[in-house]
Amino acid sequence: MKFLVCISQAPDTTSRIAFTNGDSEFDSNGVQYIVNPYDEWYALVRAIELKEANGGSVTTITVGDANCDPIIRKALAIGADDAFRIDAKPTDALQVARLIADHAEKNGYDVVLCGKETIDHNGAIVPAMIAEMLDCGFVANATHLEVTGTTAKLKREAAGGEETIELECPFVLSAAKGMAEQRIPNMRGIMSARTKPLQVEQAEAPAQTRVQRFALPPEKGACHMIDAENAAELVRLLREEAKVI
Repeated sequence: MKFLVCISQAPDTTSRIAFTNGDSEFDSNGVQYIVNPYDEWYALVRAIELKEANGGSVTTITVGDANCDPIIRKALAIGADDAFRIDAKPTDALQVARLIADHAEKNGYDVVLCGKETIDHNGAIVPAMIAEMLDCGFVANATHLEVTGTTAKLKREAAGGEETIELECPFVLSAAKGMAEQRIPNMRGIMSARTKPLQVEQAEAPAQTRVQRFALPPEKGACHMIDAENAAELVRLLREEAKVI
């Protein structure tokens, strides 16, 4: 079983967010980057668990420049066997999906795993785009995955319960909380990651969108303190100022 795990880098959640070039570009100065948590904690770890249980291989793929190499090495330290980096600037979701799908199509993976979204853009659309380009099955927000032979059984949360889906390989999934538990790289993994293959591919795909302007969310308004006995005033504020009633 060949697993391909899509890995992206994202700013650490404690990073100060700022923009440059007329608010059209993200200012990366002083920003600490991490592996996107949904990619690392759920997609990658579950692929490694299945490889350890049933055999096979786990390959990661990342679209980005050499600045992504540290987060790729972390994925290798956690337990991936090898990695590919598409040497291109990730510009929009369609471009990233096209580059990953082209690689996956050439190399014949059985399962492509992605996190359900990245914590910077929160688009949650790349996995579905990859599946469409590969013309294969797709399951979004999966919380459990088991593979037997070429058949997979997945679970995901549904309104009022849980949905179980069975499908044949190859397919794409986006992983949500519950798929696996976070793994911390041990010293052996960190040392072995230095010698695991990290291949760089040259590829291009056109971007279909461009950013006009970034903007920070508005600052929070003042806090209204209301006497616990004054329910009428609370209702008035909710209706007239918060506009939620």
